[in-house]
Amino acid sequence: MKKVPGDGVGIQLACWCDLAATIQGAVLCIHGLSANLQCWSQLAASLRTRYPLMAMDLRGRGHSDQPPTGYCLAAHVEDIRCILDDLKIDRITLMGHSLGAYISLAFAATYPERMDRLILVDGGGDLPPEQWELVIKAIKPALARLGKVFPSFEEYIAPLKNSPLFQPWTETLENYFRYEIIVVDGGVRSRINPECILEESENLARADIASLYSKVPCSTLIMRATEGLFIKEDVVLPMETAEHMVRQIPQARLFDVAGTNHYSIVFYPHAGRDQTVADFLAGQ
Repeated sequence: MKKVPGDGVGIQLACWCDLAATIQGAVLCIHGLSANLQCWSQLAASLRTRYPLMAMDLRGRGHSDQPPTGYCLAAHVEDIRCILDDLKIDRITLMGHSLGAYISLAFAATYPERMDRLILVDGGGDLPPEQWELVIKAIKPALARLGKVFPSFEEYIAPLKNSPLFQPWTETLENYFRYEIIVVDGGVRSRINPECILEESENLARADIASLYSKVPCSTLIMRATEGLFIKEDVVLPMETAEHMVRQIPQARLFDVAGTNHYSIVFYPHAGRDQTVADFLAGQ
């Protein structure tokens, strides 16, 4: 791992590849709202021998810097541009999950000349207000840890281990949540400032997502989790929304990752997902 310059902030970067060489044809992975780069470790284990894979901590998450404000699509887009400039990467494939899908979509629309391919993982949809409400309600248990101090890491993860969102509990999940904590007086807490997440959520809700679709120049793979989180209706990317994206993004295709929810689509092994990503990256 190394910290690289974003747009005025330091961005933590993990590389399952050789950063000493110029990385053309690389894949840069971008995580979700309250996540961190460790969420990509499962997929990286499958793809790392075939493709140079990197992942970043968004500003305010993981081990990246935490400016007091500046949590919006435009700021993340400029962070990515600065990273690519620093690494001397002309063109990139972006793979974003959840919020990361929206950021990847915005980057592709803003800097089309720097895109090779685009992978949107259960995100990027122009959702109606009532669907946003269902999604926010569903992810609240995962956000509940932010800002709270827990006596120990074991108590920090206890409600997460019992959540139906993270079943079965795995070493990947253990490492992911351990990566995000910091030791403070009285125990441990997440590194994430909940006020930054609130600003991010409000800005995303106001963003004109639909206007981005026609500006995406490259081949795009949309991967959709088929299961709701707590109820059948709280899917993050409903089929109707995903099909609309396919119609609006010029070179888009859709793949349903059967049996997955918004979290398991990245955290757990899935042979169909891995093969579909590999084939897409190979131009098939």
